[in-house]
Amino acid sequence: MPTPPLAGSTNGPAALRPLIDTVLTALHDGAHRRDGPLPAGGPDAVTPRTRTTTHPVIPDHGTDPHDALRTLVTALAEGAADPAHPLCAAHLHTPPLALATAADLAASALNPSMDSWDQAPAASTLEADITAALAAEIYPHHPSPDALVTTGGTEANQLALLLARERNGPVQTICAANAHHSITRATWLLGLPTPVVIPAPTGVMDLTALDEALTEHHRPFLVTATAGTTDTGQIDPLADIADLCTTHGAELHIDAAYGGPLLFSPTHRGKVHGLDRAHSVTLDLHKLGWQPASAGILAVPHHTHLHALHHRASYLNADDDTEAGLPDLLGRSLRTTRRPDALKIAVTLKALGRTGLADLIDRTIATAHHLADLIAHTPTLDLYDRPTISTVLFRPTDADDHTVATIRRTLLTRGHAVLGRAHTDDRLWLKATLLNPHTTPDDLRTLLALVTRLTTDLAEGNTTR
Repeated sequence: MPTPPLAGSTNGPAALRPLIDTVLTALHDGAHRRDGPLPAGGPDAVTPRTRTTTHPVIPDHGTDPHDALRTLVTALAEGAADPAHPLCAAHLHTPPLALATAADLAASALNPSMDSWDQAPAASTLEADITAALAAEIYPHHPSPDALVTTGGTEANQLALLLARERNGPVQTICAANAHHSITRATWLLGLPTPVVIPAPTGVMDLTALDEALTEHHRPFLVTATAGTTDTGQIDPLADIADLCTTHGAELHIDAAYGGPLLFSPTHRGKVHGLDRAHSVTLDLHKLGWQPASAGILAVPHHTHLHALHHRASYLNADDDTEAGLPDLLGRSLRTTRRPDALKIAVTLKALGRTGLADLIDRTIATAHHLADLIAHTPTLDLYDRPTISTVLFRPTDADDHTVATIRRTLLTRGHAVLGRAHTDDRLWLKATLLNPHTTPDDLRTLLALVTRLTTDLAEGNTTR
């Protein structure tokens, strides 16, 4: 009996074109069915609808590849939280640039694996060049800075703590209450002492408390500062923190996953002054770099800081191959097989240049300030503070926390808007994380109108809590 043809036969890039057309049609159809920033009905509606469409996920007999793509991509698009929609503004979750998305497709089609040169000859060169260039943006006055590509800010922070441990032994981490949760999780993962958490009463690290913590103990310290907090987007006083670290002989890591790309903006780069004084810096370009996830970076001021990651596996980086001139890639990550995520970053930077990326950043921040202005001029809304980057916190005046939470969930379940939540100053706030450079003033007014109308409905008992 003849063997039937494989529905998903690996014909290489030539087989992609008709499948890409199917994907694009399915994305359009799914988004049209949704007709908003996310599907209405909440989990109780989305889960059964998705399962009805996509099951069985492992059928006994496969289907036509176009049908499989059309079915699953349409279901995913219909049930998506669409980061390109102007009312999808809850998280550090950007609408990826079409250019970067196309580059990501090329990376998948070519499928180089970044763990040995013979699997990624050109990709390894491109990654080395783009990481060196990004490191030089952060450390412009150092002779040989370097950087690694990571899955995001969490992995970059974990690597930073690992490298500090390898340099100094079981370092005591000090962070502020505004630090990303990945810092504490990394200390647990690496067997390090639980971080000393100092106050951030104004949203940023308290310098007096840091000085006291560094004075109180005599051990190797790693201070982790934040340039762009998750809740408010605020930036710790980096240069002052670096001064204290120098005084006390402590090392400094800066989690600039959110705020680091401000370096590309002449208007806003002063906000991250002092970044170059850190022993390591985290960037995450699927935030203010508009890359498809994942696109994390860990930068260090000298390439030798990465030597602790060296590892030998004879089938990937045998000594004689390395001595013969084949690049050793295994020390570029704790992962073995990994995608060429540097490609989409390199394509984006090549196409936009510094000025193009700066324009996207500046427009996004200007949009956040416009939203803050609208809130400040709306008597029924309270603004937390002017945005540092592009995060704006607000809440209905005189509403309690239960009402604020209910407003957010109701907007979600109706499919009208995606707002985040942040608890600061002992109150719960609605959080708009603006990362779409194409958001218009009308979009912002629509968002605020949804919030104020729902607040009125709740106060009058016209909707369930």
